[in-house]
Amino acid sequence: MKNYTITVNGNVYDVVVEEGASTGAPAAAPKAAPKAAPKAAPAAAPAAGGAAGSIKIEAGAAGKVFKVEASVGQAVKKGDTVVILEAMKMEIPQVAPEDGTVASIDVNVGDPVEAGAVLATLN
Repeated sequence: MKNYTITVNGNVYDVVVEEGASTGAPAAAPKAAPKAAPKAAPAAAPAAGGAAGSIKIEAGAAGKVFKVEASVGQAVKKGDTVVILEAMKMEIPQVAPEDGTVASIDVNVGDPVEAGAVLATLN
């Protein structure tokens, strides 16, 4: 399963999409709930860049970095937006999966990113 956070008309939805073999039949509708969802899991090792934290914030979809909302050293709470991606003319907030302090911001505004790319880390 893959989790995505999608913003539509200012409403944030956590969408879970199941992956499976294509049978030609329509897939079951994805589950959606109007809330921000964590986009990262604890990391086994810090990312390249030196001062990376142990908790990764990864891109939920391919797109371009639209805005960086947090800065290194800033305390964030679970659900706070750290980076906003733009994909298909939608702004997609990438949020802190838990309370912590921003250890690194690994992207810049305008950078293209693939799904799963590390955007930032927390301690």
